[in-house]
Amino acid sequence: MNPPTAPLLALRGLQGWYGESHVLHGIDLDVRRGEVVTLLGRNGAGKTTTLRAIIGILAKRSGSITYDGVETIGMPSRSIARLGLGYVPEERGIFASLTVQENLMLPPKVKPGGMSVAEIHALFPNLKERAGSQGTKLSGGEQQMLAIGRILRTGAKLILLDEPTEGLAPVIVQQIGRTILKLKADGYTIVLVEQNFRFAQTLADRHYVVEQGRVVDMIPNADLDANIDKLHTYLGV
Repeated sequence: MNPPTAPLLALRGLQGWYGESHVLHGIDLDVRRGEVVTLLGRNGAGKTTTLRAIIGILAKRSGSITYDGVETIGMPSRSIARLGLGYVPEERGIFASLTVQENLMLPPKVKPGGMSVAEIHALFPNLKERAGSQGTKLSGGEQQMLAIGRILRTGAKLILLDEPTEGLAPVIVQQIGRTILKLKADGYTIVLVEQNFRFAQTLADRHYVVEQGRVVDMIPNADLDANIDKLHTYLGV
């Protein structure tokens, strides 16, 4: 287990490939316990691939990934999940033929202390109201709530969130933001891939900027406005 001052998650020289395509070129970053840290960058920069490498879905990777002092680079994704990491992909992975309740109960608990169904319903009242609805009947926002709730039930304490606000109405984006802040207040650690840096600014402690599979900058949240021109250049906006 890490000493108190060490990062909960540390990436050092992380390389990653899709087949023969080399997409991560030495990612270095730290995430401390209880932080919300965002990965910012243009489409195709390597942000999602970094999350997939952390959780072990990206099969071909090298370098070092440590979680709470444990080296995970050679572990399969199921073993990494059992350490207490959870991944909510951009596509959400809702099973259309199952009800909300069945989707929620599907993944196994990997660690003690996962949220109860009642706690998830309190966090996302829509899921309680739609418990018997098929996955195909849910709005995009409800699917996102279900995907997050499903991971919280497993007992994961570090959550990897990939584009949680993509395509959602502003009122739902605000709800997702409040949920992330509540999770942070409750001691969860979150790595967030997000295109909307103004949304990320309301949540995050620090921002890593990713370009062409490399971290090219780290901006503390308090310094984001002072670096806005540079960030616009990075993001092409």
